Amino acid sequence: MRETDTRTGHVVVIGGGIAGLAAAHRLLDTGARVTVLEASDRLGGKLLPGAIEGVRVDLGAESMLARRPEAVALAREVGLADRLQPPATATAAIWTRGALRPMPKGHVMGVPGDASALTGVLSDEGLRRIEEDRDLPPTEVGDDVAVGEYVAARLGREVVDRLVEPLLGGVYAGDAYRISMRSAVPQLFEAARTHASLTEGVREIQARAAKNQQTGPVFMGIEGGVGQLPLAVAESVRARGGEIRTGTPVTELRRTPDGWQVSTAERTLDAEAVVVAVPAYAAAALLGVEAPAAAAELATVEYASMALMTLAYRRSETDLPEGSGFLVPPVDGHTIKASTFASRKWGWIAEENPDLLVLRTSVGRYGETAILGRDDADLIALSRRDLRAAIGLDAEPVATRVTRWHDGLPQYPVGHHARVARVREHVAKLPGLAVCGAAYDGVGIPACIASAYAAVDQLGGDLAGVQELTANPVQSLHGGGGE
Repeated sequence: MRETDTRTGHVVVIGGGIAGLAAAHRLLDTGARVTVLEASDRLGGKLLPGAIEGVRVDLGAESMLARRPEAVALAREVGLADRLQPPATATAAIWTRGALRPMPKGHVMGVPGDASALTGVLSDEGLRRIEEDRDLPPTEVGDDVAVGEYVAARLGREVVDRLVEPLLGGVYAGDAYRISMRSAVPQLFEAARTHASLTEGVREIQARAAKNQQTGPVFMGIEGGVGQLPLAVAESVRARGGEIRTGTPVTELRRTPDGWQVSTAERTLDAEAVVVAVPAYAAAALLGVEAPAAAAELATVEYASMALMTLAYRRSETDLPEGSGFLVPPVDGHTIKASTFASRKWGWIAEENPDLLVLRTSVGRYGETAILGRDDADLIALSRRDLRAAIGLDAEPVATRVTRWHDGLPQYPVGHHARVARVREHVAKLPGLAVCGAAYDGVGIPACIASAYAAVDQLGGDLAGVQELTANPVQSLHGGGGE
């Protein structure tokens, strides 16, 4: 059936992940009539609620940064205020140099203000190398630089390989020696740009943070999992008159004299404006005709794939270390890159089945595609092997689940900020068009929501949000052990 909808004030949001749903929610506040079109058969994107042995868990992202307001505020707006929960423990570890060691404190994404902060994680030689930073001549960072490249030059490769890499890898599933410092760790970029010594710059960041100390948890979860957030936002959108259609891929996006025409296999919708809230490769395909320059830029965005293994054990047969889990540096040659002790980290998991212990492990980094081709049984066996070596866990799980995220995380290489600025410059030439999502200003939940809000404001003529995000991307932090 071909159906044309010509009522006024209509905005179509393409993509039903958290960015698209947040955009729809914000658009309804402006009085627009909203239609969300999602190609897959479900909403939420990388936020996926699930269950194992009757216990609710996340099968995708499992925490959100609370020091940014967007995600927590949206959760409250859609009725989840009484279900917000901070982690029960924020103490994590790192499995490195043959032992499980406490996660150091006093660093910015693995970069210390003082070598002593990394005692135990680094070798004595690695600690001595950090001290050389204060005597090195300034290192030019130019318009951007790779995090690993810059930090290794200032403090030595051991800092990068043992701490920066696993922390950044937990956020981006990427390679620290490729990841943009300006986009991924803007605090460090500013410190590198303004200080001759990197450790001196980190100490200033720490002093500023101590002076403006924020209270409350750094991270937040939601009872039942953060995968509940997009479902609650979608429910709110529908309750306020928005239309959401799943299983409805958009086949073509065209400009018209009055706005935009959005085509699917069954319908053609006329809209005053369109928000494109899909991954970069999908956005490139949609924008190829009307915004070819933006599409060409978006087509260059690379993605990393990963898999999450969820394992449930009888509590009586397991003896976990304290804390929320641990990270694993790739340099040590293990398969898993992290493990979360989900039953320790999230109170509702322990409450829903006190006799069960739920763990998560993850595999897959940028450029590692073969590992995701292993079957589920192999991935579980590899995870169990590493868990046995790391924490002595040799019990038989009572249930397991494997969740694959193909092309799950966009990569932010050197120059990413300039690419985003060019995309937005091209898009801005087309009235009634905006883009948002993880490919632009940060991969965390608050970053995606901030990107969505800025896109909606742009449609209304307010460019302040887009300009702020382009100049200052949202740093996505790592929530300790796990993802």
